[in-house]
Amino acid sequence: MIRIDLHTHTNHSHGNDSVTAMFAQAKEKKLEVLGYSEHSPRPLAYAYAHEYRDHLAATFKEYIHSVQALKKNDAGVTVLLGLELDYLPKEKEFMNEARAAWPFDYIIGGIHFLDKWGFDAKSSDWSALSLQESFAHYEHYFHVVHSLAESGMANILAHPDIIKIFSVNRFHTWLKQSSSLELVRMALNAVKRNGLAMEISSAGLRKPCEEIYPGPEIMSIAAEIGIPITFGSDAHSADTVAWGFDELADYARKYGYASSVFFQNGVMHERTF
Repeated sequence: MIRIDLHTHTNHSHGNDSVTAMFAQAKEKKLEVLGYSEHSPRPLAYAYAHEYRDHLAATFKEYIHSVQALKKNDAGVTVLLGLELDYLPKEKEFMNEARAAWPFDYIIGGIHFLDKWGFDAKSSDWSALSLQESFAHYEHYFHVVHSLAESGMANILAHPDIIKIFSVNRFHTWLKQSSSLELVRMALNAVKRNGLAMEISSAGLRKPCEEIYPGPEIMSIAAEIGIPITFGSDAHSADTVAWGFDELADYARKYGYASSVFFQNGVMHERTF
C-alpha cells in the first residue's frame, strides 16, 4: 500500500476543502505522510481565464500557519509543507522569492504554462491546433522540463506529461518518433543528474486523457535511468486524497519500483510500498 501523498491542494487556491478536512481524510486513508503542496504565487502576466491568484495571495499566510500547526501536532500522520512551484523560465527572481518565503520541506516543479499560455485550462485550445502545432508544443514542453531539472529549484518533477491532458492520442503519436523519445530521455537524464524525483500521479485518470501521469513510454525510460519516484493524487478535494493509489502501486511495480521517496527539510527519505 502507498502511504505517502505529496501532492495536494486546498481551498486556499482552486481546491474545494480546507487544510483540516484534507488532513482528516489522510487519517481516514491511513496515510503515514501527507504533503501539502499549494500552488505558488504567479506574476500577473501568467493568468488563467478563471483565476484563483488573488484569493491565494490573500489567504496564503493563513494556509501556511494552518499546515505548520498540523506539523506540530500530527496525530500519527507526518505532515509536510510543500509548494507546487509554477515553473516559468523567464521569472527566476520571482520563483526564487516564492521558494525562500517559507520553510518548505520540498518543492514540486509543475509546468502549466508555455510562455504565457496556460495549456492545461481549456480543451478548445487544443482542438483548434493542427497535428504539427501540437507536436511543436510537446517539444517545447520537454525542453522546459529539461530547464526545470537543471534550474535547481525543485525536488520533484510534477505530472511529467501533463501536456497530454487534452490531446492524449496525438501525444502518443508524437512519442512514436525517435526524435521525441530522444528529447524525453534528455529531459529525464537531467532529472536524474540533478537529484530530482519524478512524480507518479493519479490525477491524469480523472482528467480527459484518462491516463496516469506519466504514461508507459516515459515510465520505461525513468525506470531504466533509475529516477526515484514519488506518489501524488494532486487532490483538490478531501475525497481525492490518495485517490487511485492501489492502481498507482501496481503501475509502479510493473516497472520494477518497490519504494518511493519523500522530502523532509529538503532531505530525501525512502520507503517501500
